[in-house]
Amino acid sequence: MALKKKKDKTNENKTQVLIVDDHPVVRDGLTTIINHQRDMNVCGGDDDAYKALKAIGQLKPDVIIVDISLKNSDGIELTKSIKARHPKLSVIVLSVHDESVYAERALRAGARAYLMKDAVSENIVTAIRTVLSGEIYVSDTISKKILHKLAGDKTEIAKSSIENLSDREFEIFRLIAKGLKASQIAKNLHLSVKTVETYRGRLKEKLNLDSATELLQYAIKWAKSEDRK
Repeated sequence: MALKKKKDKTNENKTQVLIVDDHPVVRDGLTTIINHQRDMNVCGGDDDAYKALKAIGQLKPDVIIVDISLKNSDGIELTKSIKARHPKLSVIVLSVHDESVYAERALRAGARAYLMKDAVSENIVTAIRTVLSGEIYVSDTISKKILHKLAGDKTEIAKSSIENLSDREFEIFRLIAKGLKASQIAKNLHLSVKTVETYRGRLKEKLNLDSATELLQYAIKWAKSEDRK
């Protein structure tokens, strides 16, 4: 069950943190680490986008920690929604996925930090303090990659086929990798089946694939390679 708390007088002067992750163990672990800080307090936790957006209005957090993969939703799209409704709210995105694929997407969506889950216990407090100071927190690897792009490094500017997908295309690509049919994807994303089919066509074109079967096989192969990282 998602954690819900209200601010009390002993915590009202602390930095309030809302955690959005569909794994209770992760929420509990983050809560323990954050609440151990004298000036921080976890004010609540949820497992999907709808509940999170509602909780933001009720709990007024200073920072929200969002997982990329959520129950019935997507962390990138949730980040966009948060920044549209609450532009001053700092968002930290967590993921088990390859940061070279997801970090820049998260930052473009409005996140102020991106953390791999295998390093979150060591870095989450630093990330919170960094974003509250108005700065961006990413790993040294991603920082160097972005700087190389800004410096005009052609090897970094040249994106892979996957990196070149739009956020919506990438979201549909990930659902295809899970074996979902067009009707299921349409239902999950609140789109028409026709719109999903249009995106599938764009994916085949961008990835240089000839058929829906090839697209499915490519997506599944990509997902397996991500799981091994």
